[in-house]
Amino acid sequence: MKVTSVEYKNYRNLEDGFLVPCDGVNVIYGDNAQGKTNLIEALWLFCGGHSFRTSKDSEVIKWNSDFARLDLNFFGQERNQKASIIIGSKRKLVSINGVEKKSSSALIEKFCAVVFSPEHLNLIKRGPGERRRFIDSAICREKLQNAVALSKYNRMLVQRNALLKDVLRKPYLEDTLSVWDSQLVHYGSLLIRKRLDYVSMLSEKAAQYHRGISKGSEELQIRYISTENADAGDSVEEIEKKFAEKNLQNRKNDIKLGVTFSGPHRDDIEILINGKNAKAFASQGQQRSAVLSLKLAEAAVLRERMGEEPVILLDDVLSELDASRQDFLLNELKGCQVFITCCEQSNKEQLKEGKVFHVENGKII
Repeated sequence: MKVTSVEYKNYRNLEDGFLVPCDGVNVIYGDNAQGKTNLIEALWLFCGGHSFRTSKDSEVIKWNSDFARLDLNFFGQERNQKASIIIGSKRKLVSINGVEKKSSSALIEKFCAVVFSPEHLNLIKRGPGERRRFIDSAICREKLQNAVALSKYNRMLVQRNALLKDVLRKPYLEDTLSVWDSQLVHYGSLLIRKRLDYVSMLSEKAAQYHRGISKGSEELQIRYISTENADAGDSVEEIEKKFAEKNLQNRKNDIKLGVTFSGPHRDDIEILINGKNAKAFASQGQQRSAVLSLKLAEAAVLRERMGEEPVILLDDVLSELDASRQDFLLNELKGCQVFITCCEQSNKEQLKEGKVFHVENGKII
C-alpha cells in the first residue's frame, strides 16, 4: 500500500494544495500548530472516514468554508486507485475510483494504515477501556464479521443491564435473563476468541519491534486478562461454557448492583516491560516505545492478514525518545511507506534516505 499523492482543499488550517510523498520515510517537520498533524489526520480519514482527534466531522472544515475535500491517489490491491472525501456541515460524500459509496466504511476495504498519536499513550496511562478499544478497533478493521459480533455483544449488554435493573424491582423477571444470557455469551465468546488470537500475534511482533527500538535492552510482553478465565488454547465452545458458568455465578450480584460483572467488556490487556507493569514502573520514554511497538506490530499483523503493507502514520513520535530509538524509526522501518511528524529540525537531519517536507502556517513545502 503506497500513497502516491494527496490533495486537500478547505481542510483545517492547511493551505489548499497537494503532497507527493516518496515510497519510504517522509518526515514532516515544523513548529507547533502549523498543520503537521492535520496532514496525518487527512490520510487517516481514508481508513474509514473517522478522525483520531475528533468525533465531529465539521471540525475539519476550514473556518468560513462550507466544505472540505480530500483526494487520495494510492497503489493498493495491485493497481492504482483513487478515493475522495467531501465533508459538508451536514453530510459526508465518499467515492472510490469514481463510484459513490453509501458509507465511509467502504474505505476500510481499500486503503489500509496504522496511526500513532500522543493520545495513544493512554493505552498504558489510562484504564482497561483504552486497551480494549485498541484491540477491538484492530480486529474490526480486519473483518466485518468481527465488527458485527462486537456490535451485537454491546447491544445485548445494554439490554441485559436494563433488565437487571428491572429485576431488582420486579423479581419475577429474573426467569427472562436466560434469554439474553445465551446471546450475550455467544457473541461475547466470539469476541474473546478473536481478541485472544489477535493478542497472541500482536505480542510476538511487538516484542520483536521493541527489541529493535530499545537495541535489545528491554523485553515487551502483552497478555490478555480474561474475567471468564478463558485461555489462549480454548475453542469458542469452551469459552462459551466458561463464560456461561461465570455469568451464572455472578447473577445475584449482577441483579443487586444492576450491571453485568463478567464478559469481554471487563477484560484487560496487560503490558509488561522486563516483566514489570508498564503503567506503574516504566518511564515516559519506555511507555512511548512500548506503544510504538504495539502500533508497529498492529501494522505487521495487518500485513499478514491482508497481504499488503499498511501505510504507517506517526504523529509527534520522536519526542521523549533518545537518539538510538529515533534512529530506528527514521532509518530501520524497511519495506513500508512511513509519514513522521516532528518539531525539531535535528530530527530530519537524522534521516538517511527519504523525503522531507516543511510545514509553516498551513503551507507544506
